[in-house]
Amino acid sequence: MAVPPAAMGPSTLGPSGPGSMAPWCSMSSGPSRYVLGMQELFRGHSKTREFPAHSAKVHSVAWSCDGRRLASGSFDKTASVFLLEKDRLVKENNYRGHGDSVDQLCWHPSNPDLFVTASGDKTIRIWDVRTTKCIATVNTKGENINICWSPDGQTIAVGNKDDVVTFIDAKTHRSKAEEQFKFEVNEISWNNDNNMFFLTNGNGCINILSYPELKPVQSINAHPSNCICIKFDPMGKYFATGSADALVSLWDVDELVCVRCFSRLDWPVRTLSFSHDGKMLASASEDHFIDIAEVETGNAAGRCVSSLTVRTSPALHITASLAL
Repeated sequence: MAVPPAAMGPSTLGPSGPGSMAPWCSMSSGPSRYVLGMQELFRGHSKTREFPAHSAKVHSVAWSCDGRRLASGSFDKTASVFLLEKDRLVKENNYRGHGDSVDQLCWHPSNPDLFVTASGDKTIRIWDVRTTKCIATVNTKGENINICWSPDGQTIAVGNKDDVVTFIDAKTHRSKAEEQFKFEVNEISWNNDNNMFFLTNGNGCINILSYPELKPVQSINAHPSNCICIKFDPMGKYFATGSADALVSLWDVDELVCVRCFSRLDWPVRTLSFSHDGKMLASASEDHFIDIAEVETGNAAGRCVSSLTVRTSPALHITASLAL
């Protein structure tokens, strides 16, 4: 990712971030042909299905790289994997072994058989869907709350409640590096090129480190309140952040400027997901719906209404996931 010289060091965006409603954070005036087509599709496929998955609230869900399996992690200390068969999910396995809640999980970026879970029991576990047994357990220093797998598949990063991020070799299962931060670390992610590492923090900023050097590159004042989640689009053009200010902001990967805001939610944005082609962005909060927007215009492509709130139900709540 090319970083302009003026972007190095403290953010130069200042008051022109999403909170100021800067000109580039505007929405298109009218729906495109693509949006109109997607709105019609969602009107005809708007059913919500619930699949029993856990005995306590679900903390995390994620699709495998081939889109065939959906994994969920729960407060009940287990992970579950569902197999997608046409338009329904069939529970394949339940994965036990953690001594505390499974707060986040993610799949290997290119191997559809492997996923990793982060738990409050101070471990991460790597699982192979071809067996119900854990293939590796890695001890960490704190209660883990977030995790991601590098795009090249070689490294797993895990963050804990003490704002320490540990980088673990995915083959040897040994720690490669460890970084202690002086701010609240929320979600973490590599960029698609695997040469930058992004963190969202409690001060409303996006912190960017070079990788693998882990040297500070830039801190962007992204939101006026807690910046909670981050997601990169599959095409590598944009990344999105969600905040406690109920805004979703869309950022140009190369220029590191906010190009658009989505403001249809009323509660803190807890999770984001791009469609496989990068054309749509789903965002969810404690609002009883998932907002689905066209990335290029900001217009609403669909809305999936739910009677449940994010991360609170023991039933795996599938809405936009199947359509996206």
